[in-house]
Amino acid sequence: MISDRAKKGIERAPHRSLMKASGYTDWEIERPWIGVVNAYNAIIPGHVHLKRIAEAVKAGVYAAGGLPLEFPVIGVCDGIAMNHIGMKFSLPSRELIMDSIEIMTRGHALDGLVMVTNCDKIIPGMAMAAARLNVPTVVISGGPMMAGIRGGKDIDLNTVFETVGKVMAGTATESELLEVENAACPGCGSCAGMFTANTMNCMMEALGLGLPGNGTIPAVYAERDRLAKDAGRMIMTLVEKDLKPRDILTREAFENAVAVDLALGGSTNTALHLPAIAHAAGVDFDIELFNEIGLKVPHLCSMSPGGPHHIQDLYRAGGVQAVMARLLDGNLIDGGCVTATGKSVSDNLKGVRVRDDAIIRPLSNPYHAQGGLAVLKGSLAPDGGIVKQSAVSDEMLRHSGSARVFDSEEQAYAAIKARAIRDGDVVVIRYEGPKGGPGMREMLSPTSALAGMGMDKTVALVTDGRFSGATRGAAIGHVSPEAAACGPIALVREGDIIEIDIPGKRMDLLVSPEELERRRADWKPYVQAVDSPFLNRYRRVVTSGAKGAVLED
Repeated sequence: MISDRAKKGIERAPHRSLMKASGYTDWEIERPWIGVVNAYNAIIPGHVHLKRIAEAVKAGVYAAGGLPLEFPVIGVCDGIAMNHIGMKFSLPSRELIMDSIEIMTRGHALDGLVMVTNCDKIIPGMAMAAARLNVPTVVISGGPMMAGIRGGKDIDLNTVFETVGKVMAGTATESELLEVENAACPGCGSCAGMFTANTMNCMMEALGLGLPGNGTIPAVYAERDRLAKDAGRMIMTLVEKDLKPRDILTREAFENAVAVDLALGGSTNTALHLPAIAHAAGVDFDIELFNEIGLKVPHLCSMSPGGPHHIQDLYRAGGVQAVMARLLDGNLIDGGCVTATGKSVSDNLKGVRVRDDAIIRPLSNPYHAQGGLAVLKGSLAPDGGIVKQSAVSDEMLRHSGSARVFDSEEQAYAAIKARAIRDGDVVVIRYEGPKGGPGMREMLSPTSALAGMGMDKTVALVTDGRFSGATRGAAIGHVSPEAAACGPIALVREGDIIEIDIPGKRMDLLVSPEELERRRADWKPYVQAVDSPFLNRYRRVVTSGAKGAVLED
């Protein structure tokens, strides 16, 4: 065992003495040491209940003969950080989470890990740590929030953002906004739609790092506690078998995850996080994989923000395992991949069935023939940009319009709020990429304002930043190379024509190469100054969105 380095032999008497100071007996110290990584904090609604989940994990570890050793990690709530400087810290926190877990695990010679996690950057940060460390690991989510209810209809956090836009447009009152605000988020868990947090929880299950049920069992259900106990017991089996994350995180496992993501219509942020996890695992991953697999895998689930269903509905329909069973029946995923159950995908799916064809549609009757995400390339995005095509209205799948250029989210939001954007425009928000932001902020406030004003069917938005999983409409993010690296997006001028062809996977700036070269020669970067030594260090070493915004090796 790895922990023998810290506990075996006479030379380790001081080490054992310190463990005994923490209350552990000789017979407990002899057990495998299992790190229980608890992302609990009292700020994030997806995390406020994680003490409960961690206690269940520890009970399972202890019952199965391990010594659970709990330690914390940080987390940022993207919703609370939205539309101010706080959002610049969200994506960079992913790397800190990974690094802090490495420090704790290697510093204390842990034999295995159970990651108690939830929410946007915390889930991928933990998965990246698992891939890098390559000690037996199980991921257990805190689970999704239930949808809120207003007027007999399900609502969620995105409803609040879009109602703000309606107030700006004069189609809703502030008292109506308060009603929505009070009803949208009824309790703990990751926000109820197929936003980034829940998409990534589903990805942990699809990759095989999480147990079946990880993605969809609601946070408030006792079944979530039982799954946590099972995760605690299962880590002991993985330690005994020496089954490690890199045994699970194969190329085929990532292809499975992309297929599930496309069938679910998941968040565009998976195009950052799956490549980053693959990078940590030493697996080659090009974002073009979304297009290659998307040609074969249809969009089967119409989840909020693009559709009417929420995670609790997907849970009732059979969850991620039911989606995977349907894809396996169509030979669209690899059933031979090993998972954290110690069994293969095919073994896990024996007896699994879809319980509601309206929520998980048959392969013969999908919502869309192609998967939920698309990578667009062209003269505006030579290295690619990402769009949730399943959340784009039919009339915006192809769009040509005049560029309205803004060098920060604040500038763009002010123009939207002032009703200065017109039907047909293409809003360009640049210098918000990983280096330029720095930190690659999400743009939920601008996109939700446009949607609330009814302009999501007439206006496109293009950025080298990124979007919340709650975004809908013709919103294309991760444009690479970013403006701070003098990508073509840095050379766009007010009034230039931008042509978007989502079915054709193209996004072009209709300006001649000669004119672009003249502009490039005159280019002077716009620098968003930030009073943060951390963010300034981050911007010096972060790579592009097309590479998952990982840090340079």
